Amino acid sequence: MTTLAPTQPLTPSERRIAQHVIKGLDAREIAAATQLKPNTVYSTLRTVRWKLACPERCSLAVVAHRLLDFGQITAPTPQRSAPDLSPEQISLLKAATEHTVPLDIALAAGLAPADLRAALDQLLADTGAKDTTELVVLAHSWQLLPANQAAQGKRSGATR
Repeated sequence: MTTLAPTQPLTPSERRIAQHVIKGLDAREIAAATQLKPNTVYSTLRTVRWKLACPERCSLAVVAHRLLDFGQITAPTPQRSAPDLSPEQISLLKAATEHTVPLDIALAAGLAPADLRAALDQLLADTGAKDTTELVVLAHSWQLLPANQAAQGKRSGATR
């Protein structure tokens, strides 16, 4: 298990960028929405990742999870009720909050790497999420993930 350093609070401008991550926007979309230069958004996201103890190239799904898990951003109110997910789907969901590399996600979820795409596509379909970032945000709003998992240092492979 990897013990994480405590996070640092986000500045108001970092928080504004982070809110857009929670909405599912990527860096270019955030730049367009905020009328900032893409390099400014990339730089801010790099700082946010550092403050959340995320690897430099971790996915926005992992960033969204850390933002919500550490309480830097509040999960939105769910617009629909939580679906009934199997234990295998919950395991896959948790793996997607911790890892970016598909092989690492598959291994953490106990899946064969060749089965990951189909399992993830089914999970997205069952939850109505358009992508993994939205899936993570929905899971937090439905309280499907253990509370404050990141702050307790219960991440295996989170730095990959």
